[in-house]
Amino acid sequence: MTTNISIFDTTLRDGTQGEGISLSADDKLKIAQKLDALGVHYIEGGNPGSNSKDIEFFQRIKAFNLSAKITAFGSTRRKNSLAEQDASLVRIAESGVPAATLVGKSWDFHVHTALQTTLEENLSMIYDSVAFLKHNGMEALFDAEHFFDGYKNNPEYAIAVLKKAQEAGANWLVLCDTNGGTLPGEIHDIVTRVRQELIAPIGIHTHNDCELAVANSLAAIQAGARQVQGTINGYGERCGNANLCSIIPNLQIKMNYNVLPEDKLRTLTGTARYVSEIANVHMPVGQAYVGNAAFAHKGGIHVSAIMKDSKTYEHIKPELVGNKQRILVSELAGQSNIISKAQELGLDVNANNEKTKLIMDQIKELEHQGYQFEGADASLELLLREAFGGESKELFKVESFKMLVEKTNGQMISEAIVKINVDGQQVYTAAEGNGPVNALDNALRKALVQFYPKIENIHLSDYKVRVIDEKDATAAKVRVLIESTGLDNTWSTVGVSNNVIEASWEALVDSIRYALLNMVKIDSAHADPQDRIGLVNH
Repeated sequence: MTTNISIFDTTLRDGTQGEGISLSADDKLKIAQKLDALGVHYIEGGNPGSNSKDIEFFQRIKAFNLSAKITAFGSTRRKNSLAEQDASLVRIAESGVPAATLVGKSWDFHVHTALQTTLEENLSMIYDSVAFLKHNGMEALFDAEHFFDGYKNNPEYAIAVLKKAQEAGANWLVLCDTNGGTLPGEIHDIVTRVRQELIAPIGIHTHNDCELAVANSLAAIQAGARQVQGTINGYGERCGNANLCSIIPNLQIKMNYNVLPEDKLRTLTGTARYVSEIANVHMPVGQAYVGNAAFAHKGGIHVSAIMKDSKTYEHIKPELVGNKQRILVSELAGQSNIISKAQELGLDVNANNEKTKLIMDQIKELEHQGYQFEGADASLELLLREAFGGESKELFKVESFKMLVEKTNGQMISEAIVKINVDGQQVYTAAEGNGPVNALDNALRKALVQFYPKIENIHLSDYKVRVIDEKDATAAKVRVLIESTGLDNTWSTVGVSNNVIEASWEALVDSIRYALLNMVKIDSAHADPQDRIGLVNH
């Protein structure tokens, strides 16, 4: 019989304690719905009375009728007081959610130093607080803070803390590696001993200060824990919390535990990227399972092998977690990379095609000049389509552009003047922006929107400049990478020049060309053949 593992997501509480992460009430509601669609079992929303955002979240979340249990967070009652008179506990009980997590001290050092109370009073605080939640009909999860440090220092007291929470009726006893300093072997041994002395089910909550949060969580599950607490993308204080995006597939695919339905698991990558977008934090490309490069292949020998069987260089099928295989093309690429990438685009190409060698040489020369196509898939696609006879129709032609930059009344003003040609019709337009690139972007869109109205749905989402030859100082070549978003997609383009404006313009034009090409393909699939692909406004 397959063992069930409960997933407790604390992205909305512990995750927001990460540096640079701030979520509004609307953000938290959006993420909660996405987490519920993923299939996690608990969603910890925060403390119902700690701030206005959390208060609003708990008020509004009731209307969504989510399947996951929305969970409130709080601490045990204050020392030398009554639980029923503790304002934080009362707000939790009145929040209307079915479950709550209470954090309490399990390390005697913390009891004496942080709480400045007796070991006996701390046990009473834990018992009274958990019993208060149970009396109010709530599911109670007890987070034993600093448990592993406490156990190593005074195992008898750490166990006494858990037994007191169990006696009060706690549904889950969650062992926390709060400082993130425990090793997987220690976690396994301690969880094993704890299970021998307790009846209530055990959970694990780890932090990543030694880059071991995922490994520690898996070790705890192997030792008998049945709940994992963590965050999407590992967001959290200091070095972060345990990353559920690695834990969930490791448990389900590698260790054969029952965690999520298979169709839910396939939404993992989309969930991770959605949360990253809402949190406004870029995901590391090499993040396991869900990163953009998790199943990317660059070396020619690797690509040649995976074209025969993907198992040669992939530990799982990327589709299992909603990701996809990517073939990178660069100066290291072999013929197999070019063929695979072109075939992925539906282009007719094979190993005997002379164009394959020519385009490979061209890519290597361009990368020698400073281009980098592994980070600019859209520019690469345009290059391959031109080489192998894909959609080559020129949707617009740039005749010229001009930049004016002026400082007036202490403000910098940028103005771009663009001249383009669409189907023989010349358009001359100007636009201002908060910088040269923004002005060029605005002017180009202004010129094109009358022909391609859907271009209004495209926007520039990221802009990076990299100096290629630092030794040349201000005369050095620069590489500009532009990321654009729209059409339910994100793509990147590249430009290189000694002039940052020219490099930016090159990347910008590629981005617009790629967007229009995909609009053409989308509209062509649905429009009347006599209608000019539904894009042009005549």
